[in-house]
Amino acid sequence: MTQAPARPRSVRRRHDREIVALAVPAFGALVAEPLFVLADSAIVGHLGTAQLAGLGVASALLTTAVSVFVFLAYATTAAVARRVGADDLPAAIRQGMDGIWLALLLGAAVIAAVLPTAPALVELLGASDTAAPYATTYLRISSLGIPAMLVVLAATGVLRGLQDTKTPLYVAVAGFVANAALNAVLVYGADLGIAGSAWGTVIAQCGMAAAYLVVVVRGARRHGASLRPDAAGIRAFAQAGAPLLVRTLSLRAILMIATAVAARLGDADIAAHQIILSLWSLLAFALDAIAIAGQAIIGRYLGAGDVQGARDACRRMVQWGIAVGVVLGLLVLVSRPAFLPLFTSDATVKDTALPALVIVAAAQPISGVVFVLDGVLMGAGDGPYLAWAMLVTLAIFTPVALLVPTLGGGLTALWAAMTLMMTVRMLTLWLRTRSGRWLVTGATR
Repeated sequence: MTQAPARPRSVRRRHDREIVALAVPAFGALVAEPLFVLADSAIVGHLGTAQLAGLGVASALLTTAVSVFVFLAYATTAAVARRVGADDLPAAIRQGMDGIWLALLLGAAVIAAVLPTAPALVELLGASDTAAPYATTYLRISSLGIPAMLVVLAATGVLRGLQDTKTPLYVAVAGFVANAALNAVLVYGADLGIAGSAWGTVIAQCGMAAAYLVVVVRGARRHGASLRPDAAGIRAFAQAGAPLLVRTLSLRAILMIATAVAARLGDADIAAHQIILSLWSLLAFALDAIAIAGQAIIGRYLGAGDVQGARDACRRMVQWGIAVGVVLGLLVLVSRPAFLPLFTSDATVKDTALPALVIVAAAQPISGVVFVLDGVLMGAGDGPYLAWAMLVTLAIFTPVALLVPTLGGGLTALWAAMTLMMTVRMLTLWLRTRSGRWLVTGATR
């Protein structure tokens, strides 16, 4: 970041209030999402080991399919926030509707791809002969809810762009409760087994999508925005989201490479890696909440033409990211002895994970900066740069990670490579924010 005169304390307090107001509900909504899978696992687990294994395989495929399209939320947030900053709410909602229509089209395409290929996808992930039928059943039924899941992503982006993260929290909590209740009734009450769990999730996701659409449609009617699909708008939205898709795919590739390397290190290493990766993902929710606030706030400031406001907000959010990262790192460091026994009683796995967790803890402030600047540049609509930066990161990380089994160091070395990856991301993002090229004002970028 370039140096600027110190801003009054009142300005910092205003930014703090904005960040907290958006980030805290966003964090709650983010945490609610993985609870869907947790509830399904708890209920299906009592049906048997094969059913639970099948759920695990199908859930991994579904999570991957949906997470690839997370750009629907990111791109919508930035586009809508810019229009809000420009004081053009009808255009903001119209922009959001383009994202929702694109979500429906992509969801239909995914269903068409998954239904006939479900058995092959399950086999590709290595499901056992006993688990494969359950995985196929769950995957085929749950795929019917993918359009609703993608609508939820896009509509969440609309509301975030409108500076509303409370409604997504309420919808996420209601969806979790409905999902748990429907699963229990359909799995055990209706005796549908794993198919009941899948149908419960589909119904809950459709209910969440409907709730979002009610809110968005009401807003559109209130401000006179058209709800009809606009081919040019949808095409433009897809083009704007393409760089963020490249960014997401590159990040998924990094995580897959890390898991593949851990698997080559041995059973204890891959077990420890999965535990650490779960913790790393949980910590990411807290940091991602600040990033979501950044997307909404930065987009609004740039839409209003307030370059100095965008700079000040960016600087303050970086301070928040570092502070939260330090706190999270200390928590990981202190809680290591108590945390690991929750997941394993194997002394070898615990001994393998302990030193790697020290590296994870030390890297949290770096992660805080990365998540914040990622959110800032997304809010600015700087997708092409984010795509190239992540491709550079992937190119640097891949050979380093693949050398870990050869050079030794085990899981600790692998997570050192993960920290290198985050450091490269931080440097590329910092260079971009320092340049000021992301500070493009106006209702559209």
